[in-house]
Amino acid sequence: MEKERILRALSELKQSQRKFLQNYDLIITFRDVDFKKSPIETFVALPHARGKKAAVCAFVGQELAEKAAQACDVVVRETHFDSYKGDAKKIKQLARTCTFFLAQASLMPQVATVFGRVLGPRNRMPNPKAGCVVPPNADLKALVERLQKTVHLKSRAMSMVQCIVGTEQMADDQITDNVLAVYQQVMKLLPSEENNIRAVHLKKTMSPAVKL
Repeated sequence: MEKERILRALSELKQSQRKFLQNYDLIITFRDVDFKKSPIETFVALPHARGKKAAVCAFVGQELAEKAAQACDVVVRETHFDSYKGDAKKIKQLARTCTFFLAQASLMPQVATVFGRVLGPRNRMPNPKAGCVVPPNADLKALVERLQKTVHLKSRAMSMVQCIVGTEQMADDQITDNVLAVYQQVMKLLPSEENNIRAVHLKKTMSPAVKL
């Protein structure tokens, strides 16, 4: 994919203005891929932050409580897990509030038991592929900073993936770099690489999609 094509699409999308800050979303659709045999799930480390803060929730014990309080937006201590048991509404609120969830590795069985039924279907469970299952001496500040530049892509039943790659406040070159990073990583996961990509579109939150 050529950088110039992305820049032309961004120029066209600038015509779509709203009274709120819009995101830029990248949509990649596929062809000739059996997602039962070749499911796509990956975390892409973007060159630039997405422009929109990703709230992070931490499930931790005493060992990481202080670090989590300093680095994360929401902290659920092990001693508070019981208050969430059977309360799907309360856990759904967590899922709506936070984009990423991390957990102390020793607590993962409890996290799965208490939170898994709600967070799992929403792709919010702490994922070791994203580095979100951590030892008790983890550097949570560095992890949270990295997550601000991370997007989660998952396609199983549907023949597409979609993710945020920036906001209107970001420079065109930054958004372009993020688009290329996602495209290149997804392409490498496909059996026939570029031949399995049907189309790539870029859109704003409230705009029509522009083909790249």
